[in-house]
Amino acid sequence: MFAQEGYRLKLEWGPEGVDVLRDCDVLVVVDVLSFTTSVDLVVGNGGQVRPSRWKPRNGTLRPASLVDATGLVELPSPNGSNLCALAAETGAHVLAACLRNASAVAKRAQELGETIGVIPGGERWGVNMAGEGQTFGPLRPCVEDYLGAGAVLAALSGPASPEAQLAVTAFQNTDVAAAVRACGSGQELIGHGHAADVELAVQIGVSSAVPVLVDGVLR
Repeated sequence: MFAQEGYRLKLEWGPEGVDVLRDCDVLVVVDVLSFTTSVDLVVGNGGQVRPSRWKPRNGTLRPASLVDATGLVELPSPNGSNLCALAAETGAHVLAACLRNASAVAKRAQELGETIGVIPGGERWGVNMAGEGQTFGPLRPCVEDYLGAGAVLAALSGPASPEAQLAVTAFQNTDVAAAVRACGSGQELIGHGHAADVELAVQIGVSSAVPVLVDGVLR
């Protein structure tokens, strides 16, 4: 894909998006349900998160179980943790954002560099929100990460690509909490009895935590 020139704020999806945005000073990973929401909770408590490799049926990310978590927590994820590792390989500053801390992350990102790439993680076909499934299929763009990316971009200033501008428009003109609860990913989690995780994820601007990846650990 052609790397657009002339924009300081850009958006691209998933692992391929990391490659397209590899020349950015800062890369912001967004995986609202549920990796970056979990990261925000742990780091907000003064803890740290080590993203780890996901394996089928190795458990799910449960933000509700991490509300009081401190210390070093290892979190597997098929999307967010993988993107953090790929983003680190580019040499960019890597931050983790969700709806809860989007504004705080945006402020820090702008302090760290001029060109900022926001990477919504999306989901994967073949793996459901309970972590079940053996086929790690192609990327499925999802509502919650698009809105999370829009929340970050809405708090940034500078020339933005059309992709970035549209994400901002979506965020600013959507009942975000209602959309995340009602979208496929939200309904899947609620259906598996994880409504509390969704409720934590849809809170906007409640956190000042800014998780930054340093030596393989978000802190």
